Amino acid sequence: MSQSLNTESREQRAARTTLISPPFTVLLLAGRRGPTDPVAHHAGVSHKILVPVAGVPMIVRVVRSLRAVPSIKRIVISLDDPTILDGLAEIRPLVDAGVLSVHHTQGRSPSESVLQYFTSQAVHEPLIVTTADHPLLTREMAEHFCAAVAASEADVVVGIVAASLFRARYPESKRSFIPLRGESFCGTNLFALRTSRATAAASFWHRAGQFRKRPWRLISTFGVTTLALLALRRLDLSAAIPRVARVLGASVDVVQMPFAECAIDVDNLNDLETASRILAQREL
Repeated sequence: MSQSLNTESREQRAARTTLISPPFTVLLLAGRRGPTDPVAHHAGVSHKILVPVAGVPMIVRVVRSLRAVPSIKRIVISLDDPTILDGLAEIRPLVDAGVLSVHHTQGRSPSESVLQYFTSQAVHEPLIVTTADHPLLTREMAEHFCAAVAASEADVVVGIVAASLFRARYPESKRSFIPLRGESFCGTNLFALRTSRATAAASFWHRAGQFRKRPWRLISTFGVTTLALLALRRLDLSAAIPRVARVLGASVDVVQMPFAECAIDVDNLNDLETASRILAQREL
């Protein structure tokens, strides 16, 4: 299921869809989140993406899944310190052979890294964005999202998971859900920037990350009415999307992923334990 806002004519949409069909480039966010990341500290490594999950470093698992998707032609690893790849016997040769590329980012946040890369491209080809701390990502999940992006007509596509699906599978795992009327949703760390107009959305994402200590700025951006409707659960998904799109300045599509595990990235030690348990069962 997907929901979108798009005011273009049918002819304009058809022309744009023809121009931005797959194969895709993936930007894989692999930088560190400061020196105090609890998962990296627990494992004694500099970057969380180096931490083994069920015996295999997170980034290796994600790269394996992405490389198995036929519609993905190129993987660019966004990294603050490319030398950390030297110790990964499965990754370093692929970089040296040009199979994988590295974008040496100076971004202080994932959103800034995405904005830097996307705006640095002379031609804005469709870009899939995901993270290297998502060891549960499978080929099937990535293929499902890529197919939805190829079928979409929006500037930005976001993968989400319904709370009902997630809680039915993993009731003990804590996630942050956006409460809407009838259902709540959480993110999946799967995004797509499909057109040059997605730059506005990437810029907003970056600015929004700076609002954490100034919540009034976020309120002023979305508007008190929208936030009040959200708090009262008066908006369902189809009603919320147009409001978000107007703020972003870009058309938006959301894809409900049918995989509960899409919502589990490794942000803390509880996530690490959950991901390790799921992978151990999956790989029996």
